[in-house]
Amino acid sequence: MNSRQRRGIILLLLSVLCAFGAFAGVLSVISDVNSKVGPEVSAYELKADVAPYTPLQDGQFKRIKMPKRWLSQNAVTDLSVVSGKIAVTQLKKGSLLQDDMIVKRPALESGEQEIAIMIDAATGVAGKINPGDTVNIFATFAAQNDKEKDQSRIIVANARVIDVGRLTPLEPKQDDRGSGPTEAVPITFALNTTDAQRVAYAESFADHVRLALLADGSPTTLRPGEGTYELSEDANK
Repeated sequence: MNSRQRRGIILLLLSVLCAFGAFAGVLSVISDVNSKVGPEVSAYELKADVAPYTPLQDGQFKRIKMPKRWLSQNAVTDLSVVSGKIAVTQLKKGSLLQDDMIVKRPALESGEQEIAIMIDAATGVAGKINPGDTVNIFATFAAQNDKEKDQSRIIVANARVIDVGRLTPLEPKQDDRGSGPTEAVPITFALNTTDAQRVAYAESFADHVRLALLADGSPTTLRPGEGTYELSEDANK
């Protein structure tokens, strides 16, 4: 073997050693990154804004992968937890879902049933009534003949709201002549059978149904005669 061949072999060996050194360096960098980042876990990102007290569904979220060490302790990593839950506050698109953003939907108690009615958005809700609130349900009835008088009634006192739906456009009725409500919100109540019948009757036959929000811990106690009102009552005072 001449000197030129020996130099070639030495250069080849040096090249191989350099290649092994570079490969070892890359492995070291990857190992260092993995040690700092750690394993990845699933997290869930909102696809769009979600209004407060809206029932949550799987389709509202996008699954993403993130290093476990970068997630907060209350981040949701299992989407099954949203079943039967509602949003506590306004949830923004792109936000990571966390368990303090959601609460369990109010449940029915023994003897209660759900009943939902459409409430005029302008006069009956105004964006202030939410699941868990307590309201009085008012209905106004027009006099049917000259012997009767227009009347307002509290048809259900201390009704418990368990769901507030989305704002829904209403198709005008033929006899509305542009004076009827144009938007309404479905409100679901937890009521006993008698109160549910009162609400169903009012929705079908009352001129208007409105809600009055009650302060927390301040239920209404009706005294005799307070459940109904006629305008003539003020004139007689």
